Amino acid sequence: MLSSLALGTVQFGLPYGVANQNGQVDLEEISFILDESWRHGIRMIDTAIAYGESEKRLGQIGVSNWQIISKLPPIPSDIQNVKKWAIEMVEGSLFRLGVSSLKGLLLHKSDLLLEPGGEKLYEALIHLKGTGLVDQIGVSVYDPAHIDLYIKKFVIDIVQLPLNVLDRRLLNSTWFSAIKRKKIEIHVRSVFLQGLLLMDPNKRPDYFSRWNTIFEDWDCWLKENRISPLEACLGFVGSVTGIDRVIVGVDSKKHIMEILNVCKSNCFLKIPDRISSEDENLLLPYNWKLQ
Repeated sequence: MLSSLALGTVQFGLPYGVANQNGQVDLEEISFILDESWRHGIRMIDTAIAYGESEKRLGQIGVSNWQIISKLPPIPSDIQNVKKWAIEMVEGSLFRLGVSSLKGLLLHKSDLLLEPGGEKLYEALIHLKGTGLVDQIGVSVYDPAHIDLYIKKFVIDIVQLPLNVLDRRLLNSTWFSAIKRKKIEIHVRSVFLQGLLLMDPNKRPDYFSRWNTIFEDWDCWLKENRISPLEACLGFVGSVTGIDRVIVGVDSKKHIMEILNVCKSNCFLKIPDRISSEDENLLLPYNWKLQ
């Protein structure tokens, strides 16, 4: 499973995640995380222009040997020339990262492709691919049900979307097989659901109490099977056939070492379907009301 992992780097540039007690990861820790990951065969980094200083800090450490996926932010409302804007955004990313090209470029707000002017944005992506600045293009989506809207209309190389123990919408979607038939890579994120699935039950924010039945099932299943939350999260996504990349967000030296040790064992797990939900107020962190 190690070779399919990609490092998620939002924590490198922002204090991110409901379970993150450490804030933004410092440069020395980032360097350690990258070194250990490389030593264990991980070769891909997932980042984004919107991830604060993530690209800049990766560039300071040196990532020229890595395969890097980055993401374009939403287009500002005053932009008239979308192609020029996209080129400038990518050139800025390359400069900050200290690399000559990106392995992949995704749209952070992919529904822009489906809005008026979406064709111009797609043309900009195709242009960037044609120039060699970008090797692959794709979309980052929140709802697997929307995938068909993209793959019917556009030729893309990568689809990135959430998959975790609670969020199995991708597996319940008829489009999983359609994506694979079109030779589109599937990259999954939110494996730990912003760290929520790794949290001590006593530290979960009150917001999640309405799903207590699911969380009690989760906690009991872990205890009965003597499995850590980290082992269960990685074992679940590892058991899904057809996933090309599993993006794991890392926020400390301890965290990366735990991930690497779990992945060495390739322990694939079947977790009961009852420990899952279709409720987007639980599955999508931008819906959480934690204050």
